[in-house]
Amino acid sequence: MALIGFLIIGAIAGWLAGVITKGGGFGLLGDIIVGVVGAFVGGFLFRMLGLFPGGGIVPSLIVATIGAVVLLFLIRLVKRM
Repeated sequence: MALIGFLIIGAIAGWLAGVITKGGGFGLLGDIIVGVVGAFVGGFLFRMLGLFPGGGIVPSLIVATIGAVVLLFLIRLVKRM
């Protein structure tokens, strides 16, 4: 069940990141990939800053979305080079 929850949060975070960065969605699989990788990026960034938002669905979704936005920003930055 944890894997399913992880994938659902990843899909929502990826979709939200696409909307926030005005790139739109990337399809279900693309949103899941962006959201899951974004969760790792967000978790890393939050740990580096010494922030621990706590457990639960909402904090996990916030961290994953922030990480996914950072990930999309970095991808677009690299694509421009």
